[in-house]
Amino acid sequence: MQPVQGGAGVSAPGGSLSYVAVRAGHDTVLQRIRRSTGFVERSRLVRGPYGIPGAAYDGSTTGLSYNERTLVLASLSGLPSHTRLLVLDGRAMRPRAPVVLPGYFTVDAISPDGRWLYLIHYRSVSNNDYEVRAYDLVRRRLLPAPIVDPREPDEKMQGLPMTRTMSPDGRWAYTLYAKPSGAPFIHALDTERRTAACIDLDDLSSDTIGEARLALSGGSLRVEGPAGPLAVVDTRTFAVRPPGAEHAPARPAPTRAGASSGGDGGGAPWGLAFIALVPLAGVAVLARRRRRHASSV
Repeated sequence: MQPVQGGAGVSAPGGSLSYVAVRAGHDTVLQRIRRSTGFVERSRLVRGPYGIPGAAYDGSTTGLSYNERTLVLASLSGLPSHTRLLVLDGRAMRPRAPVVLPGYFTVDAISPDGRWLYLIHYRSVSNNDYEVRAYDLVRRRLLPAPIVDPREPDEKMQGLPMTRTMSPDGRWAYTLYAKPSGAPFIHALDTERRTAACIDLDDLSSDTIGEARLALSGGSLRVEGPAGPLAVVDTRTFAVRPPGAEHAPARPAPTRAGASSGGDGGGAPWGLAFIALVPLAGVAVLARRRRRHASSV
């Protein structure tokens, strides 16, 4: 997903603060806002055009650790040949260090303590070939191995990130993906242990989840549609149940290799221009959702 300026910015699960990036000519003003009052507590000028990393087409964002001490901004002038990110101290709002990587990456999630940054690496944008990678913000290095579902590490994934929710402790990033063909899936990214699971929703189709949301309740993750729940996932076993069958035996969840999330928490996050590359049924719903989100901003 493309970085976002303006709007609601990014906040930690249950957090009291929001961080918003605002354009200032060729530079950026970063604002820290008290959510309860809307009061801008602090502002800082950041040299260069940066935005809050986007996570899904419903307007979800990422880049702020659960402890609110680490904030990552993404450059708006990124090129496929290299990616530039900026890591800041969330409290002092001072830049710590830039992160420059060869190739095209987007921010997918960050661990609760701010140690691990998760990125979507596009090995080929035209072929929609991507993987999830972990970056160590302490040692400042990109881990060589991609983050995959250990049960099926070789499965290739493709999808559009529709919506995202985080666990209350900021550890798990759950992202609902629509696919160009086949059933949609949920990417469950464990940002503490650097692993993931992909959960197929075989009873759903990608053109029925355009307005869906993810909601956590106890040990269940619900896929909520406009007319009610569409599916329920056990967050401990990743088993899938149809709605209304909370007390019925759960069937094992179909899984694949975890690539692209995306949890503050997981994703195949690309700009709207890339949607044309994917013949996805129901893509008009995506466009309507983007327009509503933009108008609300």
